[in-house]
Amino acid sequence: MDAILYHMFGSGFNILEILFGFAALVVAITIHEFSHAWTAEHLGDPTPRLQGRLTLNPLAHLDPIGTIMLILVRFGWGKPVRFDPFNLRNPRRDSAAISIAGPISNLIVAIIASLVLRLPLPILLSAFLAQIILFNIILGVFNLVPIHPLDGFKIVEGILSEDKAREWHELERYGMIFLLILLFPIFGGTAPIQRIISPVINFLLNIFLPSSL
Repeated sequence: MDAILYHMFGSGFNILEILFGFAALVVAITIHEFSHAWTAEHLGDPTPRLQGRLTLNPLAHLDPIGTIMLILVRFGWGKPVRFDPFNLRNPRRDSAAISIAGPISNLIVAIIASLVLRLPLPILLSAFLAQIILFNIILGVFNLVPIHPLDGFKIVEGILSEDKAREWHELERYGMIFLLILLFPIFGGTAPIQRIISPVINFLLNIFLPSSL
């Protein structure tokens, strides 16, 4: 589910930081979903464009219920980009390319924000850019987890041999069950997914966030 995001705001966050975080998350989701749509379009599938997803307007990519859930319980989702594999020249390979476009775009945004953040900037702008980096890294890394409906599932399917890919595809029906298990806080109040992706997220944050922040 391309734009599902699981993130706990720290107890030390003030109102301004929460607002910056929410705005940064909207930016991350918008860039992520637009990149899926743009890649599908360039690989021959007009479906996202026909559904109004080939745009940087956040309203086209935010799911109303998912956004409300994000505000209320800090767990939410965006509107996944739909594409038709039958319009693709190489459905399995191109589906993987469309899927990986979202996480790659988040990483690119984090890199650009990191470079800008090293310039002399007003404090508020620096704080917002730090949130841009944080949420783009979280969204990008989270979606690389190889469980349907996250992007990582299609990416793995695209790099496997045809026989192995068919076997892998059979796991799609169990994806939401696996994902809900990983999202459920069972280890001392910590979700397994957080234990899995936190080391990668922290590694990238150490690279992209200046030590002075």
